[in-house]
Amino acid sequence: MGKPTGFKEYTRELPGKQPVEDRLKHYNEFTERYATEKLNQQASRCMNCGVPFCHHGCPLGNVIPEFNDAVYKQDWQEAYDILSSTNNFPEFTGRICPAPCETACVLGINQPAITIEEIEKHIIETAFEKGMVKPRKPNLRSGKKVAVIGSGPAGLAAAAQLNYAGHWVTVFERDDAPGGLLRYGIPDFKLEKNVVDRRIKLMEEEGVQFRCNANVGVNIPVNDLLREYNAIVLAGGSTIPRDLTIPGRELKGVYFAMDFLKQNNRRVAGKSTINHTQEEGQSGSNLLWEEVLATRKNVVVIGGGDTGSDCVGTSNRHGAVSVTQFELLPQPPASRNEYMPWPSYPMLLKTTTSHEEGADRQWAVATKEFIGDENGQLKALKIVDLEWKIVDGRPATFIEVPGSEKVIPCELALLAMGFVHPQQAGLIKELDVELDERGNVRASEKNYRTNISKVFTAGDMRRGQSLVVWAISEGRECARKVDEMLNNSQSGILDSKDSSILVQFC
Repeated sequence: MGKPTGFKEYTRELPGKQPVEDRLKHYNEFTERYATEKLNQQASRCMNCGVPFCHHGCPLGNVIPEFNDAVYKQDWQEAYDILSSTNNFPEFTGRICPAPCETACVLGINQPAITIEEIEKHIIETAFEKGMVKPRKPNLRSGKKVAVIGSGPAGLAAAAQLNYAGHWVTVFERDDAPGGLLRYGIPDFKLEKNVVDRRIKLMEEEGVQFRCNANVGVNIPVNDLLREYNAIVLAGGSTIPRDLTIPGRELKGVYFAMDFLKQNNRRVAGKSTINHTQEEGQSGSNLLWEEVLATRKNVVVIGGGDTGSDCVGTSNRHGAVSVTQFELLPQPPASRNEYMPWPSYPMLLKTTTSHEEGADRQWAVATKEFIGDENGQLKALKIVDLEWKIVDGRPATFIEVPGSEKVIPCELALLAMGFVHPQQAGLIKELDVELDERGNVRASEKNYRTNISKVFTAGDMRRGQSLVVWAISEGRECARKVDEMLNNSQSGILDSKDSSILVQFC
């Protein structure tokens, strides 16, 4: 490595952030950039490991020690070439990835891990600034056409890779702009949308076509895609949220977290935030029928994950009176224990920047009832404390603590308890692809192919709710399998099995 003793001379140091009182006034990103000297020091902490476990911790297999060394030497072209060889969108992962590579860092055994995620973001932003990121247009076109359904991270990665391979790629997106959860799920203060637009523009210059307001199975017939395209990639994500069916669920003031976040992202973008169509199946899916704001309300976020954290940050920017976040599970430990050995990914207490901005976090709490007033408006929650039995370091079963029930004020409850499976009505139902026991589209990691041989799937639609970095990895691997199929076919026409399926839909 460039400085073999760097890990002994410097400790982990993250870039500065805007003060809380300033960043709560806007929705822009607020993390600063490293000064050149600090970036050089952080990159120099990467050791000459015999086995760099960070490779295995990263779902993309990023070649981390090598790009750290290039950053230390300030060879930005080499750093960018190394990083972009495995990661299509480091500007996304450098901002929103939970960095499993860092939990596998060898230095992390007895010191704070290297700031891999921040270094990654600095590489790609420097590459854009220096004009190194240019359209990669294929020299030859295969003449084969691929439809990618969904423009989230999995769909974008699959589209980019298939385009590089020389196939004609069209991405179908049911919303009014590409990006999926990158655009309408993740708040701007974590990922500004000009970052997404910059990448979409680059992909368009490379030859990828985007068709928005195109809800396949609703206003785009599935038959047309089966007839016109040599392969189809399903990358619509896991979009059906887990509900909380307790008394009072129908009250005004109880909403799914992603609907709340999507509306706010549209509000920040200056777009329509309310569904005025009164019709099912329109583009701009899942718009709420009313404006939902946390202003001057007691907000309770039910669910302790990243989506819940995003609701906390958004509610604070709205000017909520109070923000409370509940988690059903007990509070996780702050450091590894015997059940979380290095380099496994540890389930540790995570404090996000949104939590730093203000939130009352409570663990081992269950919500028993939503309580409303005479007008059907939410006014309070009935909750109860839980006592968990821990088996092999993991919560196994729980009981309600006798006498712990209480009622707390709440005018806005946001359900952030994860997602159960992709939307099955429309596209999936019409295609009649097989589903697994969890309701996801069935396809193995071996070939990412569904029971319909020209139809593939990747990302959360296949593996269930997961990380953006996993979605990118899935999209890349799926694209490889699609390319193999297209190159092995003689003319791109359907085989006998596909022909029978096409007859079924025609």
